[in-house]
Amino acid sequence: MFDVGRKGKVLFQQQWQGNLSEYVTAVAWSPNGLFAASSAAGEVVLWQDGNLVSLLTAGVASIDCLAFSSDGKFLAAGGQDGKVRVWSILDSPLLSQGGLEGIHTIENAPSWVDKLAWSPACNHLAFSLGRYVGIWDADSQTVITTLPFANSSVLDLAWQPNGENIAIAGNGGVKVWSTKDWDDDPYLIDLPSASIVTAWSRDSKYLASGNLDNTIAVLEYGSPYPWVMRGFPGKITNLTWSQLGANNAPLLAASSVEDIAVWKKEADDQDAWNANLLTLHDSKIQALEFHPHSLLLASAADDGWLGLWTKAKQVGQILEGASGGFSCVAWSQNGKQLAAGGQNGELIIWSKPKRRKGFG
Repeated sequence: MFDVGRKGKVLFQQQWQGNLSEYVTAVAWSPNGLFAASSAAGEVVLWQDGNLVSLLTAGVASIDCLAFSSDGKFLAAGGQDGKVRVWSILDSPLLSQGGLEGIHTIENAPSWVDKLAWSPACNHLAFSLGRYVGIWDADSQTVITTLPFANSSVLDLAWQPNGENIAIAGNGGVKVWSTKDWDDDPYLIDLPSASIVTAWSRDSKYLASGNLDNTIAVLEYGSPYPWVMRGFPGKITNLTWSQLGANNAPLLAASSVEDIAVWKKEADDQDAWNANLLTLHDSKIQALEFHPHSLLLASAADDGWLGLWTKAKQVGQILEGASGGFSCVAWSQNGKQLAAGGQNGELIIWSKPKRRKGFG
């Protein structure tokens, strides 16, 4: 690890490091500080206070996505065997003391499950099924509806933070279903290309789509037409929104190949989104995530660098530890820890040094 930036201050320091047997496909934090990770070898592990517990061992098909429910009571994982596995996490201080209960498996073979997410409003789990998205209710342990995207395989999905809608991305744009009535026709954001990544702003006001034709579309939800940002060197692979910043508007960060653009909505011009370009990486950026409570931005790339950008403007610190490059990154919900996975199986957790008042 080495530091660059103003006065060389250390924003985060390494707390723990471990390894999975292959490429780390996903990392996630629960609201109460549990950390989960999955691998291309089919592993799923949980970490808490230095203790690592294996939920699935290597040997099955790749586990490609995992997520905790918003109340922290469930962990879901999906992968190439078409199964969605859901663990119930009990209120136990240590996993080794029996804090896990059973497993519920949703069988979907031969569909490949590579996207899943929990509703922020209730324990409904959305997961991709080819050209469909299934919605599973943890209380009844049943699939309560199946949403047809139809145009293509589902490429991404995202719940609106207020829980009122879910956006599903694919060829031809984004379809948005209301959670109040699953039978209503979806709202269509029609695009000339495939939407490969989609993300809601944290205030639920804006919906962004990163597209195969090297553009970003941003819709103020409820408005008829999106803004379109152009000029990227390749397809958009990552989108992340910040907390509300200046002018009571969030920042939108996007990555394309090794480039990062941070977009800001101008308060005095209804049509203006201005971009600031960030340059650090010399190979593809695999993950991009804003800190949950500040404008600190993390970018993780194939070059083995994890950049921390203060105020989403300048590099405050560069973290290392994945010799073959980073694959994924996630902030803890309180913002005091940062976890990343590596392409050679590395798992690393950094923590905020004590007595540091703030950053970014």
